[in-house]
Amino acid sequence: MEKPKNIKDATAVNPPFAKNYANEFLVLESGEGCYLHDIKGNKYLDFGSGISVNSLGYGREDLANIIYEQSKKLLHVSNLYTTRPALLLAAKLTSLGDFAAVHFGNSGAEANEAALKYARLYSKRKKNDNSAVKFLSFTSGFHGRTMGSLSVTPNPTYSEIFQPLIPECYVSEFNNVEALESILDSSFAGVIVEPIQGEGGLTPASKEFAAALNSLCAKHDVILIADEIQTGLGRTGYPFASAIVGLNPDIITLAKPLAGGLPLSATLIPAKVNDLIKVGEHGTTFGGGPLTCNLANHILDLLLDPEFLFEIIAKGDYMRSKIEDLAKKYSFVGQYRGAGLLTGFTIDTGDMDQNMKKSGEVIAKAKEAGLLILRSGKNVIRLAPPLVISEKELDLGFELLEEALKGVFVK
Repeated sequence: MEKPKNIKDATAVNPPFAKNYANEFLVLESGEGCYLHDIKGNKYLDFGSGISVNSLGYGREDLANIIYEQSKKLLHVSNLYTTRPALLLAAKLTSLGDFAAVHFGNSGAEANEAALKYARLYSKRKKNDNSAVKFLSFTSGFHGRTMGSLSVTPNPTYSEIFQPLIPECYVSEFNNVEALESILDSSFAGVIVEPIQGEGGLTPASKEFAAALNSLCAKHDVILIADEIQTGLGRTGYPFASAIVGLNPDIITLAKPLAGGLPLSATLIPAKVNDLIKVGEHGTTFGGGPLTCNLANHILDLLLDPEFLFEIIAKGDYMRSKIEDLAKKYSFVGQYRGAGLLTGFTIDTGDMDQNMKKSGEVIAKAKEAGLLILRSGKNVIRLAPPLVISEKELDLGFELLEEALKGVFVK
C-alpha cells in the first residue's frame, strides 16, 4: 500500500473563528474510506475519526442516500411531535440494557447535562431531601464544556476562567477505592465516570474501582452515570465499554458515532428515573430529529452487529501488538493505553514537560507524513481510526507513525 507523499501546505492561518482552538487549521475537502483529502490534494490516513465520531469512515453511499431520501421528507419537526425514525431509534437504544427511556440531544455535553439533571431530580423526589444534591467526578475526567458538564470536569485549564461553576460538585481520585469510600455517601445525587478516560490519558477504570462504584451507589441510592460519549457503540469492541470494566450504570450517555458525523446524542435512563419526570422538566429543540435518527438507525445496526464487534476486538488486539513492538524498539514509547480501537501509548522521556512537547511534535510529524493522530491527556498518543479500517491500513498507519517517531527522537 503506497504511502501518502509530497504533502503540500494546506493550512488556514488565523481564520475568523472564535479563538477557542489553534490559530492554524488543516483545511479538509473530502474523504473516502479511512482517508481524508485536503484542499491541496494531499491524502491522509485518518487515525483520529473526527475524535472517535466517524466510525464508519468517509464517502459512504449508504449514509449519503439515507440523508438524501430523508431530507426530501422531513428535516425537523421539533419535540412537539415525533417521527417513526425517532421511535425506532429509541426502541433500539433502550433495548441495549435496563433502560426505560431515552432523551435525545445534539452533543455529548448535552447528554451529560441531561444525565446530571435527571440524577438530581431523582435524588430530590426519591429521597425527598433537598440537601442530597452533590455530584462526584474523578481526576482527569472530561465530560464537556457547558457550565454543568464543565463543573464535573476537574481540569483548571478548561474551567478556571469560568469560575464559579455550579455548586456541590466534588472530585475524587480516579481508580482510588479508598478515596471513593471516604467521600461517597447519601448526600450525593449522582456520580459520573468514564469507563475509559478519553481525554484524560486513555486510562480504564479498574475492575476493583468499578465494583466499588456499583456497590456504593447502590448502597446510598446514588445515580451512577457512565459517560460513554467516546467509548460507546463499538469503539472498544462492545456496545458499551462499561462491560469491559464491570461497571453497572443507571444512566449511560452516548453521542459521537451515533449519527455518523451529524449531531445527535442520547441519554439512556432507567424506569426508576423516568417514572419521576414531569412534562416540561427538560427538553430540546433539535435533538432526535428525523434526519439524524433515520441515519442513526442504520449506523447502529452496523456498529452493533456481533461479527463487526468481534472484528473490532481482533483489530484492537492487533494494534496493541503493534504498539508493543514499538515499545520494544524505542525506549521513549511507554505504556499501552486504552482498549479496542481507542488505544495509544505514552511518550516517556523521563521528564513530563518534555513528554508533552515531544508528543505534540510527533502529532505534527505524523501529519507531515500523511497520518492524522490525536493526543490524550498530557503525553498519550491517541489512535482511534475508523472501525472499518483494514489490517493493511493499520500496517501503513504504524509505518507512518514510526516514521514520525524517528523524525522527532532519532536525530
